Amino acid sequence: MLFQVGGQGSRPTFFEMAAAQQLPASLRAALTYSIGVLALRRPLFHKVLDFEDEFFGLLMLVLETHSLRTTDASFSESLYGLRRRSIKIRAEKDDSRSKSGDGIHHVGLEKHQRVLSVVFLVVLPYFKSKLHAIYNKEREARLRASLWGQNDETNDDSGYFNEGEGFPVSSETSVTETSLRARLKKKIQKILAACYPWLHASGEGLSFSYQLLYLLDATGFYSLGLHALGIHVCRASGQELMDTSSRISKIRSRERERLRGPPWLKAVQGALLTCTYTMLDYAQTGLIAAVFIFKVAKEGIQLPHDRTSCPLCSQKRANPSVVTVSGFVFCYACIFKYVSQYERCPITLMPATADHIRRLFHDF
Repeated sequence: MLFQVGGQGSRPTFFEMAAAQQLPASLRAALTYSIGVLALRRPLFHKVLDFEDEFFGLLMLVLETHSLRTTDASFSESLYGLRRRSIKIRAEKDDSRSKSGDGIHHVGLEKHQRVLSVVFLVVLPYFKSKLHAIYNKEREARLRASLWGQNDETNDDSGYFNEGEGFPVSSETSVTETSLRARLKKKIQKILAACYPWLHASGEGLSFSYQLLYLLDATGFYSLGLHALGIHVCRASGQELMDTSSRISKIRSRERERLRGPPWLKAVQGALLTCTYTMLDYAQTGLIAAVFIFKVAKEGIQLPHDRTSCPLCSQKRANPSVVTVSGFVFCYACIFKYVSQYERCPITLMPATADHIRRLFHDF
């Protein structure tokens, strides 16, 4: 638990729930920014950005599954000392022993509730992000069509393939099948793009309604997903936090007892489990700390306002030369001295040598 917002009793305040709900989106934005900056220095990270939804979805799948399994809370809820509890309706004769006094009894999560919690926390946001991307793509296509006219895609290659006498029939068939698949895919995308605004508006309206009712203390459910699963989010007591540690130890002890094979294989498996446990234990604080440290870490030098000036000496460039790994231009003497000493581009900090320096000449 890293944060604790004010409030009394086991019921979290509206601000605690809002902060826990917004944390994954904030973490994703920070990670995307950090990876984008790293991609300027290491182009390999561009592949991560190309599959941003899949990368972040897989990361949250691991974190949410581990958190729900060990603490009965989502990744962000556990940071605020919150726990998910399944609600059971007590009989009236037990009301005297009920802490809440409203006949509701909180118990631990069941297995199917943990699985469905992962679906609501990871799977549904992933598909929502994909639908949002399809909607934006179709909207941009309609905007281009309204500005420059509708392109006739049906006649792009038909004349070419009909006039060509050397193409076999199988090639024409494959082209037709590909065209049919493309049309079907485009039609499905158009249907999804047309339905998305209504689905998005309905989801946001329900979310706002539940949050307003929770703020007014008219319901114990902060969202539709929690209501569908029959789950209340409660503050964890000191005893529950202590029990969580012993629970994690028991789970890991059982997993180590299940290891099979010769002694050397068990040793390797045990070492892998230990590394996995260590990474998961420090994932909460580690991710946030890593993003913060990355943002305050040293960056490259700033570009001058005058485009004809050298970023290193701030004077008009003499014998302009470009660093091929980044594309920025400097004075030849300045960049040669810098690269020879630090072996990197001074702006992007990408690794560079003197062999990456190219002189630029003007044609007269």
